[in-house]
Amino acid sequence: MKYTQLGRTGLKVSRIVLGTMNFGPQTDEGDSHAIMDAALDAGINYFDTANVYGWGENKGRTESIIGNWFAKGGDRRERTVLATKVYGNMGAEGEPWPNQDKLSALNIRRAVDASLKRLRTDHIDIYQFHHVDRSTPFEEIWQAIDVLVRQGKILYVGSSNFPGYKIAQANEIAARRGGTIGLVSEQCLYNLAERRAEMEVIPAAQEYGLGVIPWSPLNGGLLGGVIRKQVEGGRRASGRSADALADPAVRDRIQAYEDLLDKHGLEPGEAALAWLLTRPGVTGPIVGPRTAEQLESALRAVELELSQEVLDGLDEIFPGPGPSPEAFAW
Repeated sequence: MKYTQLGRTGLKVSRIVLGTMNFGPQTDEGDSHAIMDAALDAGINYFDTANVYGWGENKGRTESIIGNWFAKGGDRRERTVLATKVYGNMGAEGEPWPNQDKLSALNIRRAVDASLKRLRTDHIDIYQFHHVDRSTPFEEIWQAIDVLVRQGKILYVGSSNFPGYKIAQANEIAARRGGTIGLVSEQCLYNLAERRAEMEVIPAAQEYGLGVIPWSPLNGGLLGGVIRKQVEGGRRASGRSADALADPAVRDRIQAYEDLLDKHGLEPGEAALAWLLTRPGVTGPIVGPRTAEQLESALRAVELELSQEVLDGLDEIFPGPGPSPEAFAW
């Protein structure tokens, strides 16, 4: 495994991040524990989750699965950089009760304690805002965070799904308050087929020293060899992939992508991850394996070196927006 610093911090993390969103809804606890053990054995030390994972009446379930894994001992917690998130409503299904979601000081305090209990740990390494809260000023948010840092319940703070201007606003207010390092990471939607983050989000993250953690690196499976799987195994695309492939222009682009990688003897999913690892500002993509085999594929991407010919071909098929502000100014 290869490692890098998380943004401007001294924290060293693996270049592949283990996403746990499937633990519970699609992967049972036993298999989830086996995947986490395999990830740790392979050198992945950065695990990402969220308080709402498990979803619906089972929200919080994923954190509990991770907590039960930590409870097995064997230095599992000590070897893991643990990241979770706050924002989504954690109240019972039905009409939500006030202050059970978003980023008020009250909800942050309650949510941290609830996550710590489910995760069976005394601290969270990276506590992430899952979304922008347009109703809560950053002065209040940072005041709540300062208390939690002093209490030792969290160490670092990150954002997820923030636009560039909110990254700037959050860190400027943190700097004015003093005593806090501000945001150190941003999780954003970023992959070959979805490169809008290059216009504002990634430049802002680089300017303020945030590590970029792309989620959905295979664009919902679209970049994982979906057409080849249809042809070779009769496996039909479903969900977002099926909807996207119904557009002839998208299907032609994905076919060109798979043809390019086939020409060079590359697996599409591994190449898509390897491409992200070449991108400026990227710490490491989040992979959410449902099986041990999917984890093994992601691990191979770390060692994969893409030739300039392949990189140029990928840019031709999936052109980015270009540098900001030139991409939209002139």
